[in-house]
Amino acid sequence: MQTRQCGSLTLPALGLGCMGMSDFYGPAEEAESIATIQRALELGVSLLDTADAYGPFTNEELLGRAIAGRRERAIVATKCGIVRGTADPTRSTLDASPAYIRRACDASLRRLGVEVIDLYQLHRVDPNTPIEASVEALGSLVRAGKVRAIGLSEVSPATLRRAHAVHPIATLQTEYSLWSRDPEDGLLDTCRELGIGFLAYSPLGRGFLSGQIRRFEDFAADDFRRLSPRFQGENFARNLALVERVGELARAKGCTTSQLALAWLLARADFVVPIPGTRRRRNLEENAAALGVRLDAGDLARLDELMPRGAAAGERYPEALLARVNA
Repeated sequence: MQTRQCGSLTLPALGLGCMGMSDFYGPAEEAESIATIQRALELGVSLLDTADAYGPFTNEELLGRAIAGRRERAIVATKCGIVRGTADPTRSTLDASPAYIRRACDASLRRLGVEVIDLYQLHRVDPNTPIEASVEALGSLVRAGKVRAIGLSEVSPATLRRAHAVHPIATLQTEYSLWSRDPEDGLLDTCRELGIGFLAYSPLGRGFLSGQIRRFEDFAADDFRRLSPRFQGENFARNLALVERVGELARAKGCTTSQLALAWLLARADFVVPIPGTRRRRNLEENAAALGVRLDAGDLARLDELMPRGAAAGERYPEALLARVNA
């Protein structure tokens, strides 16, 4: 497995997002999800990303069961800060107070069945708690031996700088893909300057960039994508046309659309680590094969023509959640 240096952590060039195994994307498939996690470890896709909000709580428990007896092979990354009290994913509160962070860490350690969390991330900035106070609390967990490194998610360059001045930030996790290129507005440059790794979540556009999504009606009733502007009405049709154009280039390269999208991210910078999510082994293996796809300058220029910045139709989150990103 190729590796990338992300702050104090050496990570595989590709990780696995575990959220969809328990939440947001229709009915769970626990046996196949556990098999997928264990197959990931066999392939060297050892960075396993979860959060206490996924389920809530059940995704950490699932991951803990999957890595039992395999802990030494796994790099466990989880998050805190989003507090969900209902099944509606758009209804939650934020809490990044020091007391909450400490309680949440202890609870995650129990659910995961581990003695230390390799990467503990603040899921979202809490507007009621200064980022310095949140990061100091995260740093205290490192000093206590409960956490190896800390990260942030969906913060602005200015917030990232403030946080890094309090305690070294190993990673920043933000949505980044061919159709979500906001990190190119300063975030990637800030990570490069400070030596912070970048974890790209939803690198396949919540599945749209896989080329396998054809109809809105195919989503389960509880699938989060039914609430996403990019999957609705005319936006769906316009985005489908974009993906079909990318698929043509993928076929010319002899790879799948997913592999081309991941290879594009891997080529952006040597500190970018995509973490595509899947609950199925066949998709995991397809994604891992993207590490063998090489893109030259002509390929990258062609992708910019086919899907330029801002080409995706619709916002990446419903309005209620947009205020929490790039905070």
